[in-house]
Amino acid sequence: MCQSGHWARTTSHGMITVMGDERAREDSSQGPVVAVLGATGHTGRFVVAELRERGYRPLLLGRSGDRLAAMVQDRPDLEARQASVDDPGSLDRALAGAAAVINCAGPFATTAAPLIEAALRAVIPYVDVAAEIEANVDTFARFGDRARAAGALVVPAMAFFGGLGDLLVTTAKGDWEAADEVHVAYGLSSWHPTAGTLDAGAVSGRRRGGRRVRFAGGRLEYHDDPLPTLKWAFPAPLGPQPVLGEFTMADVVTVPSHLDVPVVRTSMTAVAAADLSAPDASAPVAVDAQGRSDQTFVVDARVRSGRVERRAVVSGRDIYAVTAPLAVEAVERILTGRTRTTGVASAGAAFDAPDFLAALSDHLALHVPLDAQV
Repeated sequence: MCQSGHWARTTSHGMITVMGDERAREDSSQGPVVAVLGATGHTGRFVVAELRERGYRPLLLGRSGDRLAAMVQDRPDLEARQASVDDPGSLDRALAGAAAVINCAGPFATTAAPLIEAALRAVIPYVDVAAEIEANVDTFARFGDRARAAGALVVPAMAFFGGLGDLLVTTAKGDWEAADEVHVAYGLSSWHPTAGTLDAGAVSGRRRGGRRVRFAGGRLEYHDDPLPTLKWAFPAPLGPQPVLGEFTMADVVTVPSHLDVPVVRTSMTAVAAADLSAPDASAPVAVDAQGRSDQTFVVDARVRSGRVERRAVVSGRDIYAVTAPLAVEAVERILTGRTRTTGVASAGAAFDAPDFLAALSDHLALHVPLDAQV
């Protein structure tokens, strides 16, 4: 088990041993230390791998010493540290020497605020992968002024849901400062949710009292209306698909945070929505050496102003795996000074959206069609 106030490394027997804080700052040639809360989870493992691929030194944070020890057993270059969001002191000690922190530990209604507080105390940037709508609303409302006053940057929802859609919308809108409507359609071939996804959904459901949420009239609305079924003309090879309209995701928080738009809608392919809500929903199954599943996706973002519609489309594989390069690219841009603002900011407000997406060409195929009349 890790002890408070010390860094941890595995021995040849796979046990976690204790070393002083100075260990985290040694050998800067290995790259900056980036802490990852929830490092042993499904998405956290992808984030750790992406950090290592880019030359960063991941610092694994989590509650379970046993799970941390198991993860670093065969990776003697990794460091791990126990920390709990219920113990501010443990978070402070865990972040000592880190250049940034990525939060992959949901439900974010529980983890985001304590870790942001710790990041502000440590004067380091914070990025999370929260898809929980209300948790993201809380982050903007609670920390916007404080982070801006500190000259810090907090980027919530830097993930497939919330971050990617916001980057696409920002790219599509181009020089428009305002629009009449945004619609982001998610074309998932399937959706095998992780335990974290199901837990986060349950938390959000309880916070809403079982109601649904949408963004209309320039604000979030809670309602009991059934979701409409629509036909969405995704580009080839997916093609037209039935989707559930108003299947609301974190884009309804990220997009309006910086774009003047009264209506933001998101839709989900009916087959993926059925997978998610199935009583026997199963977790993703790895089919390649990177741990990715065989799930594919197309995200179609459309921005309308009057009778003119602008559109940006991206395709790729495995929504959990692709979250890793999104989050790590954000950290890299923050640490290298390629940001546009301070405070709490969505991906589209914090970064040059077209350039950001272009940087992920190894993970995403981007298509930006011309304006069209609607």
